[in-house]
Amino acid sequence: MSQFIFPVLFALLIWWFSTGIILYLDSLPPRTFRWSMLGATAILIGALCGLAMSSVHHTVAAAYIAFTCAVLVWGWLEMAFLMGFITGPRPASAPRGAIGWSRFRYATLAILYHELSLVVGIAAVLALTWGAENQVAWWTFLTLWIMRLSAKLNLFLGVPQLNAELLPEHLQFLKSYLTKKSMNFLFPISMIASVIAALVVVQQIIATRYLSFESTGLTLIATLIVLAIVEHWLMVLPIPAAKLWDWRSRAAEPVKLNSL
Repeated sequence: MSQFIFPVLFALLIWWFSTGIILYLDSLPPRTFRWSMLGATAILIGALCGLAMSSVHHTVAAAYIAFTCAVLVWGWLEMAFLMGFITGPRPASAPRGAIGWSRFRYATLAILYHELSLVVGIAAVLALTWGAENQVAWWTFLTLWIMRLSAKLNLFLGVPQLNAELLPEHLQFLKSYLTKKSMNFLFPISMIASVIAALVVVQQIIATRYLSFESTGLTLIATLIVLAIVEHWLMVLPIPAAKLWDWRSRAAEPVKLNSL
């Protein structure tokens, strides 16, 4: 049982702590952003090297390293967006009266460079792990990308809990692209697909006969999928998501949290 408990706790800690650090740095004065990004870029370089080196090893340690490095690469991309370095060609509110596909087009232009940077990140992780024995980093990054894309689409189409008031000051224009309503057609599809994906991964864990590397890597991915499902439900249930990072909000005021 311990071979499953530790990967679950590790994934939970990495998700919770890395998110809190990014939110904390984003809540600091804008003059600190370039220094934060400079430090994050140094970590990014180390993470990319870690991805390449861990990909050729078929050990439990390599699974943890690959997972952590993939999350660090993702974290750099999120920081660049949250701090306003990589947004889109039109970082502005939606024009008055824009609806339907027109509003979707404006929303895409508002964050297009960020979305393209994620594609570049996917390509980089894929290139560094192509054909390697250890694919934990690739599946980690792909899971993060798919679930975050699902979250963005659901926020655009409409959910009860937007947390839009918690957006950073420099991203306030994104409020105009969020929709508050009881439900949208994509949410149940997202949840059903996510639950099926989690069950498939769990089934694969069982099929591995609990071999150390395989079960560790798959458990990390399964935990990440479950966490993404929880994040989706936080857009529906009346639960203050910011409470998950109280330590961060006490360290810097005002509290700022980005849901996208």
